[in-house]
Amino acid sequence: MPNTECKVMDIDLGTELGPDEWGELWIRGPQVMKGYLNRPDATDAMITSDGWLRTGDIGYADADGDFYIVDRLKELIKYKAYQVAPAELEALLMSHPAVADAAVTPYQDEACGEIPKAWVVLKDEASADELMAFVASRVAPYKKIRRLEFTDQIPKSASGKILRRQLVERDRVALVARA
Repeated sequence: MPNTECKVMDIDLGTELGPDEWGELWIRGPQVMKGYLNRPDATDAMITSDGWLRTGDIGYADADGDFYIVDRLKELIKYKAYQVAPAELEALLMSHPAVADAAVTPYQDEACGEIPKAWVVLKDEASADELMAFVASRVAPYKKIRRLEFTDQIPKSASGKILRRQLVERDRVALVARA
């Protein structure tokens, strides 16, 4: 778009990231809103003092400068002081030859706040330990999947978006049943 700038920012540090690094997409240009009417706090939370709009989209730019949106900031799992993008872990799981489908959701944990939990549909034999080790060997330690549950189907909307809320609700119901 003419007169439009876009960059990928580290979610925790607020520093600009390089090619193929995942972070929040920020945009600036004449089409960006000036703010919320009579809501300066909401405006300050969304737009920086120098006019950058924090989109809430998680994505990256490749070496050619093409941008890709892969997740939403609201979907991030808050593991200790770190933020983990479910879509990154889902893509890794999907690259395993035994996995037909996968979803990653936050799972409540007293010590860590939330931990990544995977929901996996298999197309071939694999154990939970094997799949968690597969992911762990390819990500930073804080991004490791710490729980994994096999399921027959991942709930999705008509457009194919994973309905993570339904999976989180399954966990809540199971916790209540155990209590």
